[in-house]
Amino acid sequence: MASSLKQALRQPGLIRLLGVGQLCHPKLIELVAYTGGYHGVWLDQEHVGLTIPQIEEATRACRASGLDVFVRLHSTDYATVMRVLEAGSSGMMISMVRTVEQVHNLVRWAKFHPVGERGVNGTGVDGRYGSMAFSQYLQQANERVLLGVQIEHDDAVQAIELIAAVPEIDFLFLGPADLSQSMGIPGEWDHPRLWAAIERVASVCAARSLAWGILPLNPAFAKRCVDLGCKMLSIGIDMWLIRKGILAYKQEYADLF
Repeated sequence: MASSLKQALRQPGLIRLLGVGQLCHPKLIELVAYTGGYHGVWLDQEHVGLTIPQIEEATRACRASGLDVFVRLHSTDYATVMRVLEAGSSGMMISMVRTVEQVHNLVRWAKFHPVGERGVNGTGVDGRYGSMAFSQYLQQANERVLLGVQIEHDDAVQAIELIAAVPEIDFLFLGPADLSQSMGIPGEWDHPRLWAAIERVASVCAARSLAWGILPLNPAFAKRCVDLGCKMLSIGIDMWLIRKGILAYKQEYADLF
């Protein structure tokens, strides 16, 4: 049984994730698990457009290999939220959030009564294919679903106090590339305004005991975020792993290239 990221967010220690998108395949997930060191993966439906069958196979591999998993969604709609839960994902984080209303919609679509209005269908893997009692299914789903919000636009930073105050949200996740772009300083990773935004999010999260994460650009960037209280690091994505592996082989066999 996969360890729960939702539980890990409330405990001491850094959480390490891997992003899987372009090369989403159960064998890659199994390899990550066998290699060790990662607590879970996130599946990138935002940029890759993963299908529900792909998500089902990936989440099945995660469950079998002891990794937890959530899906990154585009700023989204009810059906998209509901379907990834029934496909086996522990939850999701929504990207490109700009208003607290989007966050309230996520909660409404992802949780059952009395918190939200998610449509009931216990025949997916989250309901053990219809074998769970109705009341148990609703209660367990509400307790276990993992909800994250990406802070990758300056509008979200300006509304961060309201976003962080939504009680059903489990973590915030900073996207420095898109955030810098929205601020008019694309790719300026050391710009004081970018770090002021990161520090503002970190401060609000600390005040509310809310976990936050980030996809760091390099180890020094990651260390600076951890010093600010970052709880969750996405250390790499699948295409970066493969590219770095190819480059490492070329360097190792440099005399033959």
